[in-house]
Amino acid sequence: MKKFAIEIKWGIIAVVFHLLWMVFEKQLGYHDSKIKWQMLFTMLIVFPMFVLYFFGIWEKKKRYYNNQMSWMQGFISAMIIAVVGVILSPMTQFITYEFISPNYFENIIDYTVSSNKLSLEAAQSNFNLSSAIWQNISAGLSTGLVIGALASYLLRTKNTEKEVETIKTEN
Repeated sequence: MKKFAIEIKWGIIAVVFHLLWMVFEKQLGYHDSKIKWQMLFTMLIVFPMFVLYFFGIWEKKKRYYNNQMSWMQGFISAMIIAVVGVILSPMTQFITYEFISPNYFENIIDYTVSSNKLSLEAAQSNFNLSSAIWQNISAGLSTGLVIGALASYLLRTKNTEKEVETIKTEN
């Protein structure tokens, strides 16, 4: 576990940030009066999440790999950060929809039905806690891996990549 302490720490930081983002969305009205824009606004979380992953991988590079980290090492760190978020996802979704925004599902169902985007049955099927948990797990893992791949590329030690290629060509 100590080997992954940095990733676990940054995974927990990302989860706490996610909850703060939900409070921010709620306070700005994206869970009620501006609900039609909520999906677009939620996508903006990718930018601060990139910063969090970047700092998490950067800390791993500095403290664990002594400033010599390959892309793959950084990407593995990003995967662990993402998995921590995925494991905690049911809890974050429960907190979001039971405490931060308890009327969210009712509001989004009303909006999608009144704007003729979905039938009542389809809206109720799409917008509930179980569905939100599965969507968050899927989105958290996929965006975490894409963000992590990019951050790892930017943070990799350039000569480490060349050394790996040299070793492969010599054998």
